[in-house]
Amino acid sequence: MEGKILIVDDEIQLLDSVSRFLRQEGFKTETMSDGRKAPLILKESSADLVLLDWMMPEKSGLEICRDIRSFSDVPIIFLTAKSEETDKLLGLELGGDDYITKPFSMRELSTRIRVVLRRVRKQETIPDKPEIIQRGSITIDPSRHQVWIATQELVLTPTEYQLLIVLVRTPGRVYSRLQLVEMVLGEEYLGYERSIDTHIHNLRKKMEQAAGKKEWIQTVFGVGYKFGEEH
Repeated sequence: MEGKILIVDDEIQLLDSVSRFLRQEGFKTETMSDGRKAPLILKESSADLVLLDWMMPEKSGLEICRDIRSFSDVPIIFLTAKSEETDKLLGLELGGDDYITKPFSMRELSTRIRVVLRRVRKQETIPDKPEIIQRGSITIDPSRHQVWIATQELVLTPTEYQLLIVLVRTPGRVYSRLQLVEMVLGEEYLGYERSIDTHIHNLRKKMEQAAGKKEWIQTVFGVGYKFGEEH
């Protein structure tokens, strides 16, 4: 599997070693130690995935992630020294797709990158003449990966988009967190099962901003989530 990886970290030695290893694995890489430049680089040239250090001196990885998410849904994996679950979930809440805790093995890093890229590329594989999905005021065009509520288009990450697709296709069906993890993040996903809650929260937030306080995605306490049948 090939792809271009943008690596952003202020630790030069780590930057060099990660870049060298990923090139040996068949990836193209671009590196930078000043994270403030990352959004501009992504606007000028494409990347298939971003490895983003959480803690940098000039601007935090969380702030940079927020900047990137304002214009791009490129997958982002955080490189973090933080081990608390709440910190990791915060990174996902702000738009990260995964995280890996320092110190990490290069093999684990490579595995996480491949899992995320496989998931994204699978979502981008569109069958011939995909059907437009309509649920009330929600319209989804799978051929373009576009979602509207009424006339307002939603900007979703690949994970949020796939979650919506799964739920919208089967209104009223309840999915457990584990089922959603396996269907959306993949059976190889190495993170917390509860991370799905964060992605659901982000998806709900974007939908509510477009349609008001309408509970499209409902929580079934002790079980999981469903898309409301009445919609």
